Amino acid sequence: MNRRSFLSQSALATGGIMIVPRFVLGGKGFIAPSDKINLGFIGTGKQSGGLGKRLRSLESIQMVAACDINQVNLQRFVKQTNEQYAEMKGYANYAGCTTYTDYQALVENPDLDAVIVATPDHWHAIISIAAMEAGKDVYCEKPLAHTIKEGRAMVRAADKYDRILQTGSMQRSGAGFRKAVNLVRSGYIGKVEKVLVNVGDPAKDYDLPAEPLPAGLDWDAWIGPAPMRPYNQVLSPQEGDKRWPMWRHYREFGGGILSDWGAHMFDIAQWGLDKDHTGPVKFIPPSDPSAVRGLKMIYEDGVEMIHEDFERGWAVRFIGSEGSLDVSRQFLDSNPKGIAEKTLSEAEQIVYHSENHYQDWIDCIKKRTQPICPPEVGHRSASVCNLANIAYQTGRTLEWDPVKEKFKGDGPANKLRTKKYRKPYKL
Repeated sequence: MNRRSFLSQSALATGGIMIVPRFVLGGKGFIAPSDKINLGFIGTGKQSGGLGKRLRSLESIQMVAACDINQVNLQRFVKQTNEQYAEMKGYANYAGCTTYTDYQALVENPDLDAVIVATPDHWHAIISIAAMEAGKDVYCEKPLAHTIKEGRAMVRAADKYDRILQTGSMQRSGAGFRKAVNLVRSGYIGKVEKVLVNVGDPAKDYDLPAEPLPAGLDWDAWIGPAPMRPYNQVLSPQEGDKRWPMWRHYREFGGGILSDWGAHMFDIAQWGLDKDHTGPVKFIPPSDPSAVRGLKMIYEDGVEMIHEDFERGWAVRFIGSEGSLDVSRQFLDSNPKGIAEKTLSEAEQIVYHSENHYQDWIDCIKKRTQPICPPEVGHRSASVCNLANIAYQTGRTLEWDPVKEKFKGDGPANKLRTKKYRKPYKL
């Protein structure tokens, strides 16, 4: 029985009285149907494997629907869902996940409480806004939006429809990143002067040759609002191909690895600098127009953030007047060494504490409070990525107003804050 049906039927059976003793419903640790969040999953490609498994492991949710325009991916996700629930519940068989090929039909299902959007970036805003308009809370993978205009539209939709939106920048729920940010914001490296962020290359135009379309893939729907481009398995690998789909490289569908990983690492930089509701005011690209590193981003207080390879993989380096601190998924260390080894006092535990990005979202759905990475934060971090791509693309110094979200005196650059949508799609 789903959550909404339980509420409705219980209200009818009791004349509208909803006081049901928990011992009637189950034993110790039992979660009543009325306390379960029914989830739908949109976009069942490679990212859905780990993400779906982690979500299904939460006792307070039930994955009841999935949607994709790739039938192979969709059926694999449903199989994984049914097998995981059968094992968790001790059933010989389980079949409780309804399939959709139309995201609009899924979000309009009244029995769903919330949805996960794990599509390519060019679909994030349209689907997330449709879901929020339909009364669903949303977990949207990072980067939150494909363009600056889309990100702001998502923030407004979450506010208008009073929805809980969690951005999938899950490093904020990692202990190492949280400690790094607390150390920086507690002054252990002194006054921050510079931040180095190493992530991948900026976006480029799509340039792959056409290949035969595999069975079960609706390519027109995959392209959706983006300009039509020929199918190539690099964008959507065929069954058995274990590679990550690399639509990420191309500006028609993503923002390069600059955005793909920047939504993690620039996000940590923004967090550490306490800039979650703003952004840099100047972007200075490298003099070499073919360069894929070297962009300088300057905040209003003079702090420089540089897209630079400092030879430690995808990572962030905070440089202050009294030392530096490096952080990534593999390490947290500092110069001098003792900074990273500090034990923080309770008063120095400054930032939001989340140990599970997915449970945090679910908890906030129930409490109707903002999660660790709410829409404004996700939008601002995605904006850094989008703005960096625009600076690399134009090859000129740009001045940015983070309040008005406009470039100063640069009409062509301002046009790149949004994109053209293929008919009949629109934001």
